[in-house]
Amino acid sequence: MSASLPRILLTGFDPFGGEVINPSWETVRALHGRRIGGHQVVARLLPTEFAGSLRALKAALRETAPTIVLGVGQAGGRKQLSIERVAINVQDARIPDNAGAQPVDEPVIAGGPAAYFSTLPIKTMLAALHAHGLPAEISQSAGTYVCNHVAYAMLHLASKRRGVRAGFIHIPYLPVQAARLRGAASMAQADAERALEIALRAAIGTRIDRKLAAGSID
Repeated sequence: MSASLPRILLTGFDPFGGEVINPSWETVRALHGRRIGGHQVVARLLPTEFAGSLRALKAALRETAPTIVLGVGQAGGRKQLSIERVAINVQDARIPDNAGAQPVDEPVIAGGPAAYFSTLPIKTMLAALHAHGLPAEISQSAGTYVCNHVAYAMLHLASKRRGVRAGFIHIPYLPVQAARLRGAASMAQADAERALEIALRAAIGTRIDRKLAAGSID
């Protein structure tokens, strides 16, 4: 791995909610060490825990000193990649995390802003994915579980570091997971890997985002 190239930090999660794999980590770790757009990809596994994920994220940022941070999470039930627009400063867990914690109506960062918008060019990334025939959308909510917790935390931490941009993407189940869940949508890991690489290339090459209608009426 080259020490001279700027770095992209990709994060994924360990399994939760009764699953034995998590597509976010399976996909992210497959890209570890890859060179994309003159950048070196470094993958890090985060625990699906509120407190533990924040500790691991801070350590990963210190170790890698990235210029781009992209968090990736599992969104079982979604049919396409979801590029998150915003992360909110609230934890409201419907189920306990992997450490047994279940915060309700608590902030991610006490005293932090109510929300952060992604600092990656989400519309350009969306257009690039569509141009390659990959199903994707702009999501208006990253939820209130550990994915949103990490998305908010990475945007908060990135805001304190000059030149660091950050964002978050949710990906569907892998086919092996969907096979156990009648009617569940899924995406092949090879497609998810290709999608992340395309999205990252778009992010690297774009500073001013495109204006494309990708909102929601629900």
